[in-house]
Amino acid sequence: MAHAINSASTGFNLIARIRGFFEAAATSWVQASEYKRTYTELDKLTGRELADIGVRRCDIAEISRIHVYGK
Repeated sequence: MAHAINSASTGFNLIARIRGFFEAAATSWVQASEYKRTYTELDKLTGRELADIGVRRCDIAEISRIHVYGK
């Protein structure tokens, strides 16, 4: 009976996993920065300015989250 050795990669590539980790971390950092920027810009508006654009102050966090992360 002959045995064949399969030396193909099983998908575990340490370098690719490390690169993926750092790419995900960078993406998270960019998204967090965009969330903070959006939140801060909306929070700086006066109550009247917010009313003009149809936004309540209590909705700023949700609007910022949807802007950055989607629904």
